[in-house]
Amino acid sequence: MELTVTQENLSKALAVVGRVASTKTQLPILSNILLRTDGSRLQIAATNLEVASTQYIGAKIVTPGAITIPARLVSEFVSNLPKESIDLKVVGNNLHINSGTYSSVINGVIADDFPELPTINEDSSISYSIKADDFKQAVSQTLVTASSDSTRPILTGVYWHSHEGSLFLAATDGYRLSEKKLVETASEVSAIIPVPTLQEVLRTLTDDTDEVDILFDETQVRFRLGEAEIISRLIDGNFPDYRQLIPKQSDISITIKKTDFSRIVKISSLFARESGGSITLTADGDGNTLSIHSIASQLGENTSEVSTEVSGSGQVTLNSRYLSEALSVIDDDTVIFEFSGKLSPCILRSTAKDTNYYHVIMPLKS
Repeated sequence: MELTVTQENLSKALAVVGRVASTKTQLPILSNILLRTDGSRLQIAATNLEVASTQYIGAKIVTPGAITIPARLVSEFVSNLPKESIDLKVVGNNLHINSGTYSSVINGVIADDFPELPTINEDSSISYSIKADDFKQAVSQTLVTASSDSTRPILTGVYWHSHEGSLFLAATDGYRLSEKKLVETASEVSAIIPVPTLQEVLRTLTDDTDEVDILFDETQVRFRLGEAEIISRLIDGNFPDYRQLIPKQSDISITIKKTDFSRIVKISSLFARESGGSITLTADGDGNTLSIHSIASQLGENTSEVSTEVSGSGQVTLNSRYLSEALSVIDDDTVIFEFSGKLSPCILRSTAKDTNYYHVIMPLKS
């Protein structure tokens, strides 16, 4: 293999793909990056056997071929080269890299030893094209409630599924739940995508990405973002019937500016560290106020209050971190917070009539 590429393109591609290469593995080849010519392009790929990340960059190909090389070393070396053209040449199992006055030889491993990259049959798969901004918003709003408990793998992903003619995303860790309606669909899909996969797709998104093309088959999902491609296994199993947890109506409703709500939650959380983040919200429909009380037995206590639009009166105790994280992902200046008593699920949503995002938080037993 012999070719020429630009330092900028190669460095960006290696940085993205290198994140997937595994350093803690019993298979040393998985800590390598695959370089392989593909027509007039250079394919740069890595896999940890769960996720495979691929980038394509333009190249001046002299001789086609392939090699795998240590991800960390080549990424750091190329990133420190000047922004000039780079000549790559494979001699035996070594990669010779030359750029201006810089040259190095990196010991590689033949590409035949690299795991075969996964593929998806486009003809028998379900496909979607989602605007990049919509994709980013939907994934960010649901990732936050996914579980990190590996003993319940079903909950460690985001559930993509069709329901009544729309594509929904949902995630829950058993204490909170989020649901996002994304696009209309005529297809039937039901897939649980691992959180690390979606995080990797978000990191791979660039300002130049207009759309994310998504392809589902029975066991895998593929994301295509311009010249980048990520393929991942799906989590096997059935996601719980979460819709029964979303309250259809609530006795108490508070309409409040998000900045005001976030501020009093943050202040109250400072006094709630000793009690596992426990804060008590009190809605006063007569006085149109929302107050939050928290106690730190060693430090003191705090009550923060804000005047706002309140219908009904009551109290509920929540985890302050869950509430802060919910507020951080709602894209609206004003939010509606609803609950029906100390033990009923609380719901947080936008004030928009056609809101397509719901965030549910289970109360703490006070």
